[in-house]
Amino acid sequence: MAEQQRVSIPGTTLFDDIQAQKGYALNKMCFSFNDKANRDAFKADEAAYCARFGLTAPQLAAVQNRNVLQLIAAGGNVYYLAKFAGIFGLDVQDIGAQQTGMSKDEFKQKLLNAGQ
Repeated sequence: MAEQQRVSIPGTTLFDDIQAQKGYALNKMCFSFNDKANRDAFKADEAAYCARFGLTAPQLAAVQNRNVLQLIAAGGNVYYLAKFAGIFGLDVQDIGAQQTGMSKDEFKQKLLNAGQ
């Protein structure tokens, strides 16, 4: 079977099979936040909670920095990262704003303008 050619979009990290493997531990941890007890355990001792999942150094740094772009580069899937962001009262629009370097209000306006 021929090897599949990788798509590249400048400035965009595509969530493909390589990113999925790279981010498995991070995404597994974020998925665990569906359970309130796990969110509470994370808030009580972030380092210990991250250690339970075996996060890599870049993943751990991204978690500590609360940096969505670093989390995505470390293999994070935005749907799982939304669980992480929710712990801090952030929603998907907050994540989109951070990804684009805009304020949340600017990002929301961009979405409204795009829908017209």
